[in-house]
Amino acid sequence: MTTSASDQNRLRVALVEGRPLLRAGIRSALEGAGGIDVVAEAGEAGHVVPMVLAAAPEVVLMDLDLPGSASVELCRTLVRDAGVRGILGMTGRGDDAGLLRSALLAGVRGYVSKSAGAHEMVGAVHMVGNGFMVAGDIAARLVTSLLRVPGRPVEQNPVPMLTRREREILDLVARGYDNRRIARALTLADKTVRNHVSAVFAKIGVNCRAQAVVYGREAGMGLAG
Repeated sequence: MTTSASDQNRLRVALVEGRPLLRAGIRSALEGAGGIDVVAEAGEAGHVVPMVLAAAPEVVLMDLDLPGSASVELCRTLVRDAGVRGILGMTGRGDDAGLLRSALLAGVRGYVSKSAGAHEMVGAVHMVGNGFMVAGDIAARLVTSLLRVPGRPVEQNPVPMLTRREREILDLVARGYDNRRIARALTLADKTVRNHVSAVFAKIGVNCRAQAVVYGREAGMGLAG
C-alpha cells in the first residue's frame, strides 16, 4: 500500500483530556478542520506514555488540569523519555502562573484555553507541529507576570556555565528584549546575537525564548537597570 503526499503531510496528534465529552468535542474539531489525524487519545495519566510511545504523534495536546502534578510530570517524561518535542498545553486555569511556568519548564511549547474556538485550537496545534512556540493570550499573561514580579536578588554568578557576554544576553532576554534590541543595546551584529542566544539556550537546557525568560527570572536576572 502506497502513501500519498497528502497523507504524508497530515499532522499526527495525540489528545489527552480528562473529561470524555470535552475530549470528544476537541477530537471532532481537530479532525473536522482537515490536515490533522488524531492517532490516539487518553483520559488518564497512566495511559499517556504507553499511548505516545505506540502512536508516535508529532504533537501531544495535553490536559494541564489533570489531578495533582500529573500533567507537568507527564510533560517532563514525554520530553525526556519519549523524545516528544511538540506539546501543546490545554488549561481552564489561565491565571495559574505557577502551573504554566512549571509546564513551560517541563517542555510545553505553548498554551491554549479549553474554551478556545475550533479555529484557534487548530491553529495552535499546527503551529506547534511546525516547530513554533504558541504565544497566545495565556502565554503572554504568564511572561508579562514574570516581567512584573521582581526576581530573587542576583547572585554574583547565578549561571556559572555562561560566559560574561552570555550572562548579559540572558539578562536582556529575561527583560523581554528581542534579538534586534539586544544587538542595539550591546552594539553587536544581529548574527552575533543570534549565535550567543543559541549558545545560551543550549547551555541552560531550554529550547525556546519563553523558557529562557522563566529561567532567567528564576535566577534573579532581568531586573531593570
